[in-house]
Amino acid sequence: MNFETSEITAQVAQIARDFANKQIKPHVMEWDESQEFPVHIFKQLGELGMMGVLVPEQYGGAGLTYFEYKAIIEEIAKVDGSIGLSVAAHNSLCTGHILSFGNEEQKQRWLPKLATAEWIGAWGLTEPNTGSDAGNMKCTATKDGDNWVLNGTKNWITHGRSGDVAVVICRTGEPRSKNNATAFVVERGTAGFSGGKKENKLGMRASETAEMVFDNCVIPDANRLGEVGEGFKQSLVVLDGGRISIASLALGIAKGAYEAALQYAQERHQFDKPIASFQGISFKLADMATEIEAANLLTLQACDLKNRKQPVTKVSAMAKYYASEVSVKVSNDAVQIFGGYGYTKDFPVEKHYRDSKLCTIGEGTSEIQKVVISREVLK
Repeated sequence: MNFETSEITAQVAQIARDFANKQIKPHVMEWDESQEFPVHIFKQLGELGMMGVLVPEQYGGAGLTYFEYKAIIEEIAKVDGSIGLSVAAHNSLCTGHILSFGNEEQKQRWLPKLATAEWIGAWGLTEPNTGSDAGNMKCTATKDGDNWVLNGTKNWITHGRSGDVAVVICRTGEPRSKNNATAFVVERGTAGFSGGKKENKLGMRASETAEMVFDNCVIPDANRLGEVGEGFKQSLVVLDGGRISIASLALGIAKGAYEAALQYAQERHQFDKPIASFQGISFKLADMATEIEAANLLTLQACDLKNRKQPVTKVSAMAKYYASEVSVKVSNDAVQIFGGYGYTKDFPVEKHYRDSKLCTIGEGTSEIQKVVISREVLK
């Protein structure tokens, strides 16, 4: 095992860190309060290659590995989890699905625009009444000659309104039957495809979350990804990589909260001493540092397996589950260390606290991660 960070990973992390501090940090609370989805930021990230991190250079991407991808998400999430979330969703879900399951014509058609952020991507699996129960989807695709007709609604979709292109998983068989879902690519502007309600969220407020509505939306069979009936199987593979994204996102939020708390504990004085000198505070910092390091190692292991194209389901679920729970705990402890100041919007930890909770819900709840992990260990 080699725990040394490679030169390329360190360089990419530094670029992401500099960008986050210069272009994102000054506007964090402004975007949070207004719930603005700052599209121009993602265009700039696209110019840096950070919206097509894993996409091969032949399709306009950066052609990097999961180690660099993890570093980018972390560095951005340290400053603003919501921007990190949108970068992750664009890269691992929409772009990742086309990269993994598109044919050559489809890759040439969509990946260059996604990799450069000329187009923003969305990915639709979840519905109002089917979160983890994806086999009972109501959004359907019906074959009509050489076309498919899509009807239904997807919700909790990152970039559901603003995305230029979406990968959508629709039911093409009977409810709960085997192999009953198929993946399609739908471009914004297609008749019958529209954005619906935008959610008013606790955290991650600068990352747009909205409905996607399909009303007799007709798309050609050329927009189908893979074979009919493979949609849910494809989604499970996509989510394996997506869990690494959320683990990295959770790590970034946790590190941002921890670093703020560490600095504050050394600057804040009570009884003529920095509060870091009190055991009640120093032990919190010790726990935070240890749990972040453990989550980091789990996530690196998942990245390594993914890079080597080894089975990653168990470890990516472990990394996502543990890192997201650590993120909530660390952010909570950071607020506690700041005391009353931590409960105000004058300091960053209250936002880390709000943002962290999404990591235990999105792309499979902590409870679902336990289902995935237990199935793997009981094989």
